Amino acid sequence: MTATLSSSSRWELAVQALQEQYQPQVVSLSEQFEPLDPIALLSWADREFGDGLLLACSFGPEDVVLIDLLTSIRPHARAFFLDTDFHFPETLELREQILARYPQLQLESLKPLLTPEEQAAQYGPELYRANPDLCCSIRKVEPLNRALVSCTTWITGMRREQSPTRADIGKVQWDGKRNRLKLNPLADWTETQVWDYIRTHGIPYNPLHDRNYPSIGCIHCTAPVAPGADPRSGRWQGKAKTECGLHT
Repeated sequence: MTATLSSSSRWELAVQALQEQYQPQVVSLSEQFEPLDPIALLSWADREFGDGLLLACSFGPEDVVLIDLLTSIRPHARAFFLDTDFHFPETLELREQILARYPQLQLESLKPLLTPEEQAAQYGPELYRANPDLCCSIRKVEPLNRALVSCTTWITGMRREQSPTRADIGKVQWDGKRNRLKLNPLADWTETQVWDYIRTHGIPYNPLHDRNYPSIGCIHCTAPVAPGADPRSGRWQGKAKTECGLHT
């Protein structure tokens, strides 16, 4: 316990120093990297933050692109995967394929504090239907906050094209909710660019994408969508919900 607290304190001190230096600069930094490719931002971040960098990975198309890019700069890059206990088997199989392709990648899989059985006993069965926001909070948001304790800067695969809630994201942001620097290297990429990169470099991807699942989350809250429809319309169908709470 002492070692954990010591490590946590070390990161908090690093975050405080980073906040003083970089929070006032996020707009100008984002503008600086806006015309540049993702490698430019990732290379700068590697030099500036080193082991303080942490990649959020759900093994979507953007995430496998970022793993390929980041490990080309930093082979032993750190990443985390939120294992909600409700993932598609295809997602978990892809995780193993990616780990085999990038053996130096330091991937941590984080589970919620409650098992599905404990959650059902406490909140009732099918919480994902009754209260999807609470389910996401338990199974995604809390583990995310735990993961980010051990970094100063996190990297995401968010793109502006993905949804209206992401249309204005910068390549460099300050995440005030977690008090961390947040980087979105693919913010200006199109879906075509993402898939061109995957196919050109032969990167494994989730086969569900070939079955009209453009955005894949938990098995209970993800459905296929009609060709040409909003890519995120298959998430939480029938609900007003469009985000799980990780980014909003």
